[in-house]
Amino acid sequence: MNDWVQEFSADSPLAMAVEGFAPRAEQQVMAERVGRALASGRSLVIEAGTGIGKTFAYLVPALMSGRRVIISTGTRNLQDQLFERDLPTVCAALGRPVAVALLKGRANYLCLHRLALADAGELRLAGRELVAELARVREWAGSTLSGDIAEVSGVDESSRLWPQVTSTVENCLGTRCDDYQRCHVVRARRQAQEAQIVVVNHHLLLADLALKEDGFGELLPGADAVIVDEAHQLPDTAVQFFGIAVSSRGLTGLVRDLRLEARRAPGSAGALEQACDRLLLATRELRLALGPTAERRDWQTLGPKCHAALDTLAGICGELAADLNRLEGAQAGLDRCAERTRELSVRLERLLGAETEEGLRWVDISRYGFTLHLTPYDVSDRLQEVMRARDCAWIFTSATLAVGEDFGHFTARLGLAEVDSCVLASPFDYARQGLLYLPGDLPPPASPNYTRALIEAALPLLEAAQGRAFLLFTSHRALDEARACLSSLDLGYTLLVQGSAPKRELLQAFRVAERPVLLGTSSFWEGVDVRGEALKLVVIDRLPFASPGDPLLRARIEAARRHGQDAFRSVQLPQAVIALKQGVGRLIRDPADRGVVMLCDPRITGRGYGRVFLHALPPFRQSRRLADACELLSDNAIEGPGEAVHAR
Repeated sequence: MNDWVQEFSADSPLAMAVEGFAPRAEQQVMAERVGRALASGRSLVIEAGTGIGKTFAYLVPALMSGRRVIISTGTRNLQDQLFERDLPTVCAALGRPVAVALLKGRANYLCLHRLALADAGELRLAGRELVAELARVREWAGSTLSGDIAEVSGVDESSRLWPQVTSTVENCLGTRCDDYQRCHVVRARRQAQEAQIVVVNHHLLLADLALKEDGFGELLPGADAVIVDEAHQLPDTAVQFFGIAVSSRGLTGLVRDLRLEARRAPGSAGALEQACDRLLLATRELRLALGPTAERRDWQTLGPKCHAALDTLAGICGELAADLNRLEGAQAGLDRCAERTRELSVRLERLLGAETEEGLRWVDISRYGFTLHLTPYDVSDRLQEVMRARDCAWIFTSATLAVGEDFGHFTARLGLAEVDSCVLASPFDYARQGLLYLPGDLPPPASPNYTRALIEAALPLLEAAQGRAFLLFTSHRALDEARACLSSLDLGYTLLVQGSAPKRELLQAFRVAERPVLLGTSSFWEGVDVRGEALKLVVIDRLPFASPGDPLLRARIEAARRHGQDAFRSVQLPQAVIALKQGVGRLIRDPADRGVVMLCDPRITGRGYGRVFLHALPPFRQSRRLADACELLSDNAIEGPGEAVHAR
């Protein structure tokens, strides 16, 4: 049995290799629990508070076990960090070089077939910027070994070019592709099959478990364990994954690919041109029928005009599939388009004919497009089915999984009936490092003047902190009101607003700006790490209850009701508690960090369920006195027993 205390001690090889490493009892306990799960093959759910060092706490046992392990993350950023920084560091420190592979989704790899289509097709007539980006990608394509588009400089990750030169499950030709032997996706998957440690994301993990994509077979065979980091994201990813969706983007993409492939198959273009035009027109007519507003709408609210447009679209898809069947064998690209059209037609028919018990039907309407959804009420049985098929240890970890000490909210969504679990608290001294400020004179959150009152209450704290603040909102509407209010006051803050630039650029600007104040919604409540003096204040406008109109939430509420549960207590409250823990967790990211969380919603003290939130939060000192918060934020704050600290 390993001595995990020694492995994570001050004189361990890991301590020698990692700058600033300090032994943490919680990290040692987590490593011991992970090691035990790997050895026994049992599953484990573990909440590891901020600062424990959970990544090393599961990487060290995984590498030392000698077993084949899949590590799944929620974001590409963490995938890259694990593969490029953390795994090499731990391997070197332990003196255990092992084969490690990074496997991303198809959309992250250049597709040589689609690059040739882009060269030969309509992209030549596109704008100057897109043509220049294509030239840059073409030059890079001649030298890259991995085909990972993250290597390309000078082309924004949101560029319209990427969907045209990367593949999806729908448009990939698989083994029928002339470039199959040179395919970057195939090469990455072969490397993954030969590696001891494979780093994937949640969506790819689910695809491997459930789909076994055509042309490639099982991506990740023979794993002894699966470690799911950022595990709190997995249930929602699974709900979307196991649902059915048809989008206007997918429809127009099919038409584009059909036209490009038809040009490579003599005699086919003319026969398909009219059918493609009809499908495009039907797609546009449905978007017009849905109305001008960008929103999420329940299927039941769609009027006769929308249903007629849906029936027309489904009929045209069926006719196009029949037309393509008559051309089968003409060319591999056209054959794949025929398969896509048949699959699309089947999904549309399922959507239009779905019974109420199958799930929630809804439409996500954007400015120019739409996505039709059928969201299952509950995927726990399906998840358990695919997890049992991979007979190995499952380890789920995140900084936010439990409500208090209770993991029921998380485990029920995964169908985990019997599983080992534990909560490991953060090693940070929250009572000394921070303060939870609960202002007592704000109006109810439903008040039309609530956001302005919130900003006015926060102004003294913003001044004391000299900006250096995150203002986190539960809606874009509240964010816009706050932006307008702060802009009109012209107090000399550098306002950085979500949506005005990519997230990474906003965070970089925040770290270097004078008196920065960043306004963000849901995407800034988690996965954001700003340490040190750059961030001193986090203001949270409301308790983050999801909108009752959110389709994913409504599906879960309906599932709870079908099981005879109190939907508020079993679904809405736990989800909001975990979201609040994520938001509050933006403040203290390092043992030397100091600051204030201003939690504005008066329901935190005025409603009985407020105690559930407070009990779940880190053990900050709490105060309703503005002076206490301003004193801690002041650059003149001094350290004392139980007092606020500024100096690092």
